Amino acid sequence: MAASSILAQSLFSPFPAHPPVRTLVGMDGLDTSDETLMLAYAAGEVGAFDQLYARHRGKLYRYLLRQLRDNGLADEVFQDTWQRVISAREGWKPDPGFATWLYTIAHHRLHDHWRAAKHRPPAPADADERAARVADPDTPERVVSEFERRRQLQLALDDLPEDQREVLLLRLEQELTLEEIGEVTGVGRETVKSRLRYAMDKLRARLPT
Repeated sequence: MAASSILAQSLFSPFPAHPPVRTLVGMDGLDTSDETLMLAYAAGEVGAFDQLYARHRGKLYRYLLRQLRDNGLADEVFQDTWQRVISAREGWKPDPGFATWLYTIAHHRLHDHWRAAKHRPPAPADADERAARVADPDTPERVVSEFERRRQLQLALDDLPEDQREVLLLRLEQELTLEEIGEVTGVGRETVKSRLRYAMDKLRARLPT
């Protein structure tokens, strides 16, 4: 299996299920956009926030955990990111889009953490097991080949430079465009494209085809 397919399948694994929340729908019966929900929340509709949270919590948490590699730190930054969303709701504007804004907040919060810590901590001894549990929590009995595939992927991600790993996760897991990733990370589109290309080349060289 190609490195990109292995990565995409692992990153898109389901997150633990939570109780359902009330869904807001438009006049045409379709789910409303993130931007419409955020505007509704800013206007006082609490149910709109519930739906936004349900849509984005899993991917956001995986993004933070893969960067921080520590459940406690990931929980802290995750909660802080959503708290900042809540605090800024009244002044929110739909440009850029909600997802871009959300991950910009998370990106800045991560950089605040690294500046305070002065260094990136080593991966904990059970980092592979943690990542596997988050990526696919509903299958407690894993076959050896599946665990080994995930282990190799996590090791390959850990070896990437931080800037390359971040754009890769934002592109494949969060499905942001190159332009949106540029807004999140504060660099130009071509820089994002270059980092993404280098990251994928390294993964292809590291992972089995």
